[in-house]
Amino acid sequence: MIGHRFFLYIIISIFSIGCHSEMEQRKENKKPAENIPTIEKETKMKEENPDEFGFKAGEKPLKNPLSSSGQIMVTIVPDDTTIEGQMYRFEKKSDEWINVGKPIDINVGKNGLAWGKGGELSDNVKRGIFKKEGDGKAPAGIFTIGAAFGNATEKEMKAQGIKLPFLDVADNFYCVDDPESEHYNSIVSTDDVKKDWKSAEEMLRKDDLYDFGIFVNHNTPAKQGDGSCIIIHIWRAKGKPTHGCTAMHKDNILTLLKWIDPSQHPLLIQMTKNEYPQLKDWLDLPSLKKEVE
Repeated sequence: MIGHRFFLYIIISIFSIGCHSEMEQRKENKKPAENIPTIEKETKMKEENPDEFGFKAGEKPLKNPLSSSGQIMVTIVPDDTTIEGQMYRFEKKSDEWINVGKPIDINVGKNGLAWGKGGELSDNVKRGIFKKEGDGKAPAGIFTIGAAFGNATEKEMKAQGIKLPFLDVADNFYCVDDPESEHYNSIVSTDDVKKDWKSAEEMLRKDDLYDFGIFVNHNTPAKQGDGSCIIIHIWRAKGKPTHGCTAMHKDNILTLLKWIDPSQHPLLIQMTKNEYPQLKDWLDLPSLKKEVE
């Protein structure tokens, strides 16, 4: 069992993350969410911003989120309603992005992708569909990586060369997806906090989906209802969607775990094949296969 002090560090520094098993979006307020444009709003925004992003052609960001990163995982799906795609890994060598290994087959949310919150790109997304709790969509954007977790001890995982902080989950560990909870979008243990949620994800599952996983820092700091508990985890099978996470074969999860180095400030970049070229030059992103560009 993890000590209370270490556990609090995990909660504050790492596990304010973003959702796999999400609650249905609250329906009491019939007014459209402020950050989901109505038809009138979107038409006006299209006139003002022909692209989804808040920059002009040839313009560079004041601060490129990739400038301090030495490792990136680029997840591409054909469009924002498709559940299958591929993840490409890159390492920075002499200021150039070098491809690492073969593309990894992945599944995303059952309803595709929507722009996520709290990432390295979210302030620049000016229109489109934004992720909400219970929407069945994986977050698009650029996100930092949190800690790893699974059904093993940290000592065992370090012996395998895993560098990420590792949480050995027990049957009293939960990821809270109840927007009304004080612990929304956090990993908690009932040994350490009093239960105040109506919905949460069990971190020690009866199937093997969470035997190993990696937390994604989505919607951090947590904003009520913007999605929770986003994880890179083991899939049920190729073509079987998630409720909002990114899933892959167990062997590929282990490959990622052994490759990711927190000292390299790794990032998850997730979007459609049409959005990637819009950002490629702006953020100096690496080239992918011709069929993606």
